[in-house]
Amino acid sequence: MRDEKQQIDGGVGETALRRIRDDIVTGILLPGKKLKLDALKNQYGASVSTLREILSRLASENLVTAEGQRGFEVAAATADNLREVADLRLLLESHAIRLSLAAGDLDWEGRVVSAHHKLSVVEAKLVSGEIERTAQWVSYDFAFHNELISACGSSTLLDLHASVFDRFIRYHMLAASFRGSAVMDDHKALFDLAMRRDVDGIVSKLTAHIKSGVDHVLQSGRI
Repeated sequence: MRDEKQQIDGGVGETALRRIRDDIVTGILLPGKKLKLDALKNQYGASVSTLREILSRLASENLVTAEGQRGFEVAAATADNLREVADLRLLLESHAIRLSLAAGDLDWEGRVVSAHHKLSVVEAKLVSGEIERTAQWVSYDFAFHNELISACGSSTLLDLHASVFDRFIRYHMLAASFRGSAVMDDHKALFDLAMRRDVDGIVSKLTAHIKSGVDHVLQSGRI
């Protein structure tokens, strides 16, 4: 998952923010779970005031909902929301990837090569049954897609994409099912198209990649 750029109450707050976000995205904190401040204070080691700020931040990212006087809870997960998040991800990522392929230099290519290599190694291990690699896959999956668009020239676009990507990948973690060799093939195709600077081809492949991800989650029956 992504690095934290905006600080919250120093290192402790930033660490707690990353941990809570990661626990929501990876499904440790399930949809609808009440986020009680006293329990979070003990679990994440941050003050109540810092936790309120963190939960407000996560609410702005649509990972948490504020329930007025009832406090905060993990955002619900629905099929309609998944489709909305997928559409938004495609809108942002396809625009960013067009810009990135046009502007990316040799250093950008090197970063994409490195990110794809790490992702492909972890995916091969997942396919072989090493399910304990799932959290590592989440990180490397984001890193690969992020490197593909990293030369787009817009930090705002990158930040928006990172937030939406977290919301999208949360559904895959809730589905608790890795797509296997099909997703490996998708990522290899995206990599090859990026290296060839095939803009139309990569946008078409990205569209199919995201759609198949949505179909996979819905077919799992867990949403």
